[in-house]
Amino acid sequence: MILAVTGGKGGVGKSTVALNLGRELGGVVVDADLAMADLPPAHGPNLHDVLAGRAEPLEAVSHAGGVSLLACGRTLAGARACDLTTFVETVERLADEYEHVIIDCPAGMAADAGLPLVVANVCVIVTVPRRFALADAVRTRALARQLDAGLLRVVLNRTGADPPIDTVEQTLGAPVTTMPESKTLARAQRHGRPVATIAPESKSAEQFAELGRVVHRCRS
Repeated sequence: MILAVTGGKGGVGKSTVALNLGRELGGVVVDADLAMADLPPAHGPNLHDVLAGRAEPLEAVSHAGGVSLLACGRTLAGARACDLTTFVETVERLADEYEHVIIDCPAGMAADAGLPLVVANVCVIVTVPRRFALADAVRTRALARQLDAGLLRVVLNRTGADPPIDTVEQTLGAPVTTMPESKTLARAQRHGRPVATIAPESKSAEQFAELGRVVHRCRS
């Protein structure tokens, strides 16, 4: 299964969700944000190199915090050298080797943000309970429909005491998983690790485990 973790708005926690799902699913995470990579960098070849024809997808997969990761480069020159027409083929080659490929999508609605939805079977939309972020999530939902990427779940991140679950479910048309503010999760983020590797008994770890089970059920 190829799963796109998307949301339109930057800074809502897409990378955190993608990294933790990679841990729960035992798959490979692709950092597809060619210009503003947020997942741990690789010491060897990265996605920039793959899309520029300098490396093969599997040789560019590294391992960070118990997660297989196709990291992205962090230079403007590297981003400019990428041939976006090879992105779909790159992901499909990874899908031949891994049961789950999780794509951390870039923010916005440009072509590079839509490409993961072209190749994905399903998507998870990540947003926060703010009007501007929900508006972006609605636009992303419309794009996913156009590209036939089914919406599996909405992750409502950084929620407070009374998250607008019903409103978000009705607006986006999918069940909601809430992720409250958590010092434990924030600590894991700072270290670039899934929360289950730092605090396996935490509420955040339990929520990501359940989200992983949702994806597994979808595949079966």
